Amino acid sequence: MKNTFTILSEDNPGVLMRIAGLIYRRGYNIESLSVGQTDTPGISRFTVVIEGQEGDYDQIKKQLVKLIEVIEVKNLTKEGPFVERWLTLVKVRAPLDKRPHILQTAEVFRCRVVDIGAEAVTLEITGDKGKMNACMEAFRPYGILETAGSGQVALSRSGFVQEKLIKSGFAEKKQLS
Repeated sequence: MKNTFTILSEDNPGVLMRIAGLIYRRGYNIESLSVGQTDTPGISRFTVVIEGQEGDYDQIKKQLVKLIEVIEVKNLTKEGPFVERWLTLVKVRAPLDKRPHILQTAEVFRCRVVDIGAEAVTLEITGDKGKMNACMEAFRPYGILETAGSGQVALSRSGFVQEKLIKSGFAEKKQLS
């Protein structure tokens, strides 16, 4: 089972290697890792997706918290609903006779055209993992020339729906996106 962790840490050289190394040394594969600055200067947020056994995630969290620069670790998968997004750029072969079909498919998936050339169109796809996979499959028959993707970024969900569920006692411990 995959779990998504969000880690707040001081923005110091080598933090990425220490976090990735800790996970690697325990024999887990990192499926996705994204890092970015937060709204607080000097603080970075890591989003890490790890595949492993259910009981091992608590141990990973405890070990991550022990790192000097780490401020906070949350296992979003266990702690409640969260919002996730992936970003992919995909360059699709788009000769003039096929271009209207490609752009129509892009519109269905709410992709953004970021570059257009004589023989190809580059699209930006943003969404959850399921949307990414479905969109890539829709473009595959036209010919995918190149792709580049970010890792998952995620935040715990907040808002009216979650608060109403908690107050009514119907809070589900699953990912909503």
